[in-house]
Amino acid sequence: MNAPLVTSSPTTSGTAAVDPLRVYFRFVRLSRRITAAVAAELRVIGLSIPQFDVLSTLTEREGLTQQDLAARLYVTKGNVSGLVDRLVEAGLVERRAIPGDRRSYALHLTAAGIDLAARGIAAQEAYVARTLGRLAPEDIAEFERLVMRWRDLARDAEPGEVR
Repeated sequence: MNAPLVTSSPTTSGTAAVDPLRVYFRFVRLSRRITAAVAAELRVIGLSIPQFDVLSTLTEREGLTQQDLAARLYVTKGNVSGLVDRLVEAGLVERRAIPGDRRSYALHLTAAGIDLAARGIAAQEAYVARTLGRLAPEDIAEFERLVMRWRDLARDAEPGEVR
């Protein structure tokens, strides 16, 4: 059963109640704006967001299989397959045999992949510094707390999801 829609109306403290649906739509629009801005910055260095997602994930944990990578990126193995093929062709990622496993390969960044991932991460860090980083530390801490709480509620609302 869905929660009732809360509309803006005066509360006992005299301030207007905040409509969760309005906050949700603002959050979605903000997410889209951020994604578009970061995508534009990544394009300057020759990366798409999906390519950056693969490279940055492999900077955190090399040796993933395509299946593990797909799970970390919340996409299907089929979505990752063509993307990894193109990154291998571009000399950014290499597949290495996994001893004892004839069907899977471990994914590793090449030197060029490490360099491009670092440039992408630097672009993302610069964007965050120019935007979110301008908030007061206590506001950032509160925002993180709220986002993590919302994430937990979203996870709880979908039984069977991977945590």
